[in-house]
Amino acid sequence: MHTEKVLVPRSFLESWLRQPEDLIAVGTTSTRSLESLYWLGVKILNGELTDPRALEVLQWDHEKFPSHFSLTKSLEALLNFCRERDLDEIRFGTQLMIVPGYSFKTISGLITNFHLPGSTLLLLIAAFIGDDWKKVYDYALDNQFRLLSYGDSSLLLPGRHQSPGHKD
Repeated sequence: MHTEKVLVPRSFLESWLRQPEDLIAVGTTSTRSLESLYWLGVKILNGELTDPRALEVLQWDHEKFPSHFSLTKSLEALLNFCRERDLDEIRFGTQLMIVPGYSFKTISGLITNFHLPGSTLLLLIAAFIGDDWKKVYDYALDNQFRLLSYGDSSLLLPGRHQSPGHKD
């Protein structure tokens, strides 16, 4: 997975800590960035990060570090890291690879466009909504939605993907 550079103002972390639930990410890059913030906090809690110039989340860090910390505890660790070092923002690189089986820590919904088959972005979608990604994409294809970066978008909420007019 390629590295993406992320810059997050401390004020965002402070406001997120006050209201950590029901965050809807806009785009897969935002999703990876938010999830990476959780893992940065976990790495700080595990004593793995001390230098603000060397902050990074590697591709499989989510498999290497324990995920039992709450989002609140992780965000508090990030904020304390900022306060102790007088940082107004956190800059880091992320290679976080989100694939089926990944357990999301930060978001309850995702707005994104439709991605190419076999892409890491589609893997992220499959990780977020499970096998329902097939229903979502079948509906998009059957209804001639435009795919890729300048195409149509969708709001994905885990466990809530039915075609319009679908009856249980």
